[in-house]
Amino acid sequence: MKKFGFAIPLIALFLLPAAARVAGQSAPTASRPEVHALKITILSTMLADDGIGEWGFAALVEADGRKILFDTGARPNTVLENARELKLDLSDVEDVILSHFHDDHTTGLLTLRREFSRSNPSALSRVHVAQGIFLERRGHNPNPMIQMKKDYEATGGVFVIHDKPEEIFPGIWLTGPVPRVYPEKNYPAGTEVNTGTAWVEDTVPDDQSLVFNTAHGLVLLSGCGHSGIINTLQYARGFLRPAPIDAAIGGFHLFAATDQQLAWTASKLKEYQTARILGAHCTGIESVYRLRELLGLTRQTCLVGTIGATYDLNGGIKTGPIAR
Repeated sequence: MKKFGFAIPLIALFLLPAAARVAGQSAPTASRPEVHALKITILSTMLADDGIGEWGFAALVEADGRKILFDTGARPNTVLENARELKLDLSDVEDVILSHFHDDHTTGLLTLRREFSRSNPSALSRVHVAQGIFLERRGHNPNPMIQMKKDYEATGGVFVIHDKPEEIFPGIWLTGPVPRVYPEKNYPAGTEVNTGTAWVEDTVPDDQSLVFNTAHGLVLLSGCGHSGIINTLQYARGFLRPAPIDAAIGGFHLFAATDQQLAWTASKLKEYQTARILGAHCTGIESVYRLRELLGLTRQTCLVGTIGATYDLNGGIKTGPIAR
């Protein structure tokens, strides 16, 4: 999963209206519930001062007294060991979000469920996924979630499948599958998916993200952003509200992006008044620095994510010394 393509026809992008709307999106509502306290801690990514670094992603969300685990890392024990080192308790986490089917985001699920269900049968017992995550794949990325579904459900856990945006807790929204308005070809090549009637190119249709509605604006948490960070943000601003983006956190699959592609991405992020970026996993170190420059952000507001790095709604971003 380390060799991916990223292609955006720039002419096609600029021909699309800036305020392009997706058919079927609900109209924004002024009185949406807001999240008042939010902290996100990275538990799996490549860069680490302490703990275990890997090509993968996971993050612990603490929002208004609730805990959610977003993705579960690439290796069985990475998130478990990093949580222990950071002295974070996952035994009271009931809800898990899987951003998509790739094994660098899903492998730790069974380890964590089996470990913590010993003391709390409800631990990691509910997994939110997007429609399409269990489809058969062939080629570069076969689907580990087909067997995972059987093994996980054998522990008493359940999968909740989302095919549209859903508010899973007050102010906390799952995008479900994201429409691809802009051609951000932001997914791995060499895999086909069985739709039930044909084998077609796998565009990772099950890619989804979390969006938090706050008084500061919207906060995006993404695993890989195979739908494209701009597609995802535009969609969220359509079904939720057209607010500024207080922070974009996680993997955005920009590590192979050209200067031209990054310039277009930055122009859209600026349009959305993006104030902070914590780019981890597949975002790419050089791409984070380039976005910082293009957006006019600083070493305090646009950083590379590390194991243990945090975003706090009121306190901003803190990351390890290696990334400061």
